[in-house]
Amino acid sequence: MKHSAHAAIRSRHWRGAVVLVLGFLAAGLPAQAEPINLVASGKVDLEAGVVTLPLKQGRMSDGAAAWYVLLDASDRAAAARLGINWSAKLANAADAARDASVGPDGSWVFAVGTVDFAPERRVVPGPTGQAFPPAIAQPGSVADADYSPLVRPGDAVVYNAPVVASGVPASVLDRFCDGAPDHGVVHDKVTRICPRDGTVTLALTAGFARGKRIEYVSTEASVALVAALEGATFAPRLAELPADLDDAPDSAVEPIYVVINGETGDANPSRQGLESALADGLQPLNVTGDIPTLGDGYSPLWASHPVNWADTSLDRRWRITSEADVRGLAGLRLVHGPGGRAIGADGILVNCPAIARRD
Repeated sequence: MKHSAHAAIRSRHWRGAVVLVLGFLAAGLPAQAEPINLVASGKVDLEAGVVTLPLKQGRMSDGAAAWYVLLDASDRAAAARLGINWSAKLANAADAARDASVGPDGSWVFAVGTVDFAPERRVVPGPTGQAFPPAIAQPGSVADADYSPLVRPGDAVVYNAPVVASGVPASVLDRFCDGAPDHGVVHDKVTRICPRDGTVTLALTAGFARGKRIEYVSTEASVALVAALEGATFAPRLAELPADLDDAPDSAVEPIYVVINGETGDANPSRQGLESALADGLQPLNVTGDIPTLGDGYSPLWASHPVNWADTSLDRRWRITSEADVRGLAGLRLVHGPGGRAIGADGILVNCPAIARRD
């Protein structure tokens, strides 16, 4: 068995580029109201920190099974019909999508693009006092050069369809209908998978958008180190997408702001950031911009933006919960990017479909 997807994984910035670390333990957050489910086809369990989604079965052109989930679509009508997120920005990511045909049974058939789930995910922190960079950081799943979670099944619509198992028959996956999946054959975010009832359950990550608590799931990353830390698939093709366009008309991405040196302490209501994640073993509580129901600029393709509290403001830090907070604090020179530079994209993309929000 590979390392559990529930393990607390820690991170900091790597040679000036922030790595997003998703999948921390859900402890340390106050009780919240019932979620507003953004993906109507799924069922969110906040206590367990998971979402259960319809499991789709496609296949490669050689007949090998390709199991996936549908989470976003570039077309509003298609998204509504399927009970998934609408992301107009995905239309700008068409060049990074792989094609699929539709078989006689309605299933998707992929000509190229596979994921190897056999590698063992290994993350070993560095020495005491310098846990990052890790001594070992090996992704638990690695995609080939043709794989993309973005798919065009014979039309102009771009879907976000992350693969969660590949080349495995239903009879094998049905062994995990009661949980405890073998992460040597499924995605590290999978906590349960069951073809016989057509569902798969994935671990969630907490964050914020426009002052609201949100839940999302990280499935792929464009950098191997980040994929290892997140328990995501290393998908190098995602690096083809420009990460620095933010909300430009031709952008395919949405920024995510990663606080580096926020408050620490699991009982501290201002706790946030990668330093807290390291010291406390809790979620870093990253901040994004638009999500469905909170703006039309949403994209599941999140471009990381590191945020550092300035040395002069270290005694007055609080929890940042919106993009507006980041911009306001930057204007006051209370926060900045690495090395005192302006806050901006560091080139890392992570596929993070939004799942739920809480008021």
